[in-house]
Amino acid sequence: MLRTQLYADPHNLFLHDLVLNSCRRNAQKTALVDASCGRRLTYAEYGDTVESLARGLMATGVKPGDVVAIFLANSWEFCTAYHAATLAGAIPTLLNPSYREREVRYQLENSGAVLLITDGRNIEGINLGGLPNLRRVYTTRLPAPGAEPFANLLNSMTAVEHKPDQSPEQILAVLPYSSGTTGLPKGVMLSHYNLVANVYQLLGPNATKLNSADNILCCLPLYHIYGLNVILNPALILGAKLVLVPRFHVPMLAKLLIDEAVTMMPLVPPAINALCQAAEAGEFPRDHQVHWVKSGAAPLAPDLARRFTALTNIPVCQGYGMTEASPVTHVGFLEPARYRPDSIGHPVAATDCRVLSQSDIDPGDSPDNLTEAPSGQPGELVMRGPQFMLGYWKEPQATAAVLRDGWYWSGDIVTRDPEGFYRVVDRRKEMIKYKGFPVAPAEVEAVLLEHPAVKECGVVGRPEAAAGEIPVAFVALRDGFVESHKLGEELCAFVADRLTHYKQPREVRFVDAVPKTASGKILRRELRKSIA
Repeated sequence: MLRTQLYADPHNLFLHDLVLNSCRRNAQKTALVDASCGRRLTYAEYGDTVESLARGLMATGVKPGDVVAIFLANSWEFCTAYHAATLAGAIPTLLNPSYREREVRYQLENSGAVLLITDGRNIEGINLGGLPNLRRVYTTRLPAPGAEPFANLLNSMTAVEHKPDQSPEQILAVLPYSSGTTGLPKGVMLSHYNLVANVYQLLGPNATKLNSADNILCCLPLYHIYGLNVILNPALILGAKLVLVPRFHVPMLAKLLIDEAVTMMPLVPPAINALCQAAEAGEFPRDHQVHWVKSGAAPLAPDLARRFTALTNIPVCQGYGMTEASPVTHVGFLEPARYRPDSIGHPVAATDCRVLSQSDIDPGDSPDNLTEAPSGQPGELVMRGPQFMLGYWKEPQATAAVLRDGWYWSGDIVTRDPEGFYRVVDRRKEMIKYKGFPVAPAEVEAVLLEHPAVKECGVVGRPEAAAGEIPVAFVALRDGFVESHKLGEELCAFVADRLTHYKQPREVRFVDAVPKTASGKILRRELRKSIA
């Protein structure tokens, strides 16, 4: 086991205290560059802004344990609002800025958010009325009817100091929503201890090469746990410079690589593929200073990693994890002797892993009583460690299904070779990964079933080079409706009006009936076979 130590002891530490301590240590260094507006904040300015916002939130009546929703693209306002919310004792819940009204209202209502920080363009045409707990809405750059300016939160002179009445192991530091395989997305309860432990796992000996001299370019969305706790929090805790862009855009990225002397950037496989194409077209700068990139959120094809490095001279370090693990459980190596870009690497420190060989495991079984798969043979990955969630928000049954006797059942099928390198080979879960974004088939199916033409439906992923997987809907029609290309387009548009873009089916296939088990469960493997 190469990774046995964390960067430091994560116990009894609040995430915002680590960030504010870094702001005092690195006062004159640049903390943040917001490419969406050109604003640059030093660490001293970042710390002052976080503390001012925390006072503003408390002055509005936000109390410890209240949920504060942040519905913003990557920006300085997102970062400071996030850390200010935890400093005020609140629980930030993060919304994808491309969400439609249906998704926004669901997360605000399910989380019980009392306050929303967003931008006018994000809530244009969205009805926020009738949400029982939502008391106030603040907008950052563009105003919106009924909302107050974000700047008002920075003007509070009320000096209210929040003293936590619980430990960092108990207090939630973030409530992201994860698309489960069944039903609607679930809030994932991650404590300060979970997040700090995972940051310290990433920064520990033989883990990642992140350091205080890094200039990190982040196009990953911060509302996603990958952007939040693999990049934002570690960068600010270390004292590195973080360059934020609101979305992946090759020309902007290529310019910033040079202008900001970028040394590292996190990516997802479709972005790596796009950069390969840019390099082949002569649009990727040759005089860059990027030492390495991290790949995560979706499986990385070995040929893609080799092609990217050959074109750019940048090595790729693949990692693995999930929202429920804050998110990292495994990460690769950059040293030549252990460089395996086709692998997710070794577990991070303090993470126990078992690869269970049984194909039909009784839900009541404990991993301690089950047989491990032989070296190189596939089995389900089951893990435990300090980074794993407290559970799902208001979902005890769903929690019990994945957390058993302290072990988290990933649903992913992996192999482990004699050198301890893990590789993901399949999923027991039904999740579709579109450009690294998880899509729950059940959520898309629930929307399709609201259309008057749809009798039954099933959604699966079809492999696609640029996106990884594309959602494909199989639809059986009600009597009186006739399949046609126009109806297929209508069904896609119907979903597009209700769910964010990456959840939308790119193709509709009409069938007489959707294959099911005797108990009525959709046989997705049969649908996937018909695609193949």
